Amino acid sequence: MLARWPVPYEAVEFPTEFGVTRVQACGPQEGSPLVLLPGGGATSTVWFANVETLSQSHRVFAVDVMGDAGRSVPNIENGRSLRTSEDLLSWLGEVIDHLGPESVSLCGHSYGAQIALAYASHAPHRVRRLVLLDPMGCFAGMSPRYLLHALPLLLRPSGPRLRALFEWELGGGRALDADWLNLAATGAAEFRTKIVVPRKPSHERLRGLDIPTLLLLAGRSRAHNADRVAANARRLLPDVTVDVLPDVSHHGMPMMNADRLNSRIIEFLS
Repeated sequence: MLARWPVPYEAVEFPTEFGVTRVQACGPQEGSPLVLLPGGGATSTVWFANVETLSQSHRVFAVDVMGDAGRSVPNIENGRSLRTSEDLLSWLGEVIDHLGPESVSLCGHSYGAQIALAYASHAPHRVRRLVLLDPMGCFAGMSPRYLLHALPLLLRPSGPRLRALFEWELGGGRALDADWLNLAATGAAEFRTKIVVPRKPSHERLRGLDIPTLLLLAGRSRAHNADRVAANARRLLPDVTVDVLPDVSHHGMPMMNADRLNSRIIEFLS
């Protein structure tokens, strides 16, 4: 997948308290910093359809989340393990410290959006702008039907079970990029570390979060009710812009209808 990265990139690895973190960096050194956090099991390679556009005006840092599939290597035998929500936010703070800027724009999809929102609530002075792509568990619960279909994968992760969930959620006649899907299926089969889910910020903290936020929702998502997510986000966040991508499913982000998604992100960040 990295061989298909559409722009030159620098593979950066650096130590943190919780292990060695891997980041793909691209775009002009003087560009405004933009940190990308992928969905669960997606790895930093999931942004292959986005980085060419995003890196034209931004210094893009695509991160492999510690504890999830990818090339970030958690401490196992020596050092501190990442176990709690506080650990996860501390790790992300270390990542931003290493990358250099005082503050960054954060963009996350699904699980990555959960992390981005939690970190923005935790350290708002370090987040310039916030982009949330069909976030899970932030403004509404997951659909019972989605949970039912996801249960086999959660109980015993495997490549075939991941493919079955994605195929159901995408709906008929749709398919994900084959190379990326092979990578994600391999990660589900081979990666056994349990990811840390960040604690959901309280309603009070969300109402006090005055960071400009873009919420892009998947109109065909079977993971949750997009209308409910949008309504709750508008009620809780003081400075939020909401848009729905009508022909995109939850697991189709951020690679499906990427041109429209990219243009909305660039327009917002500008």
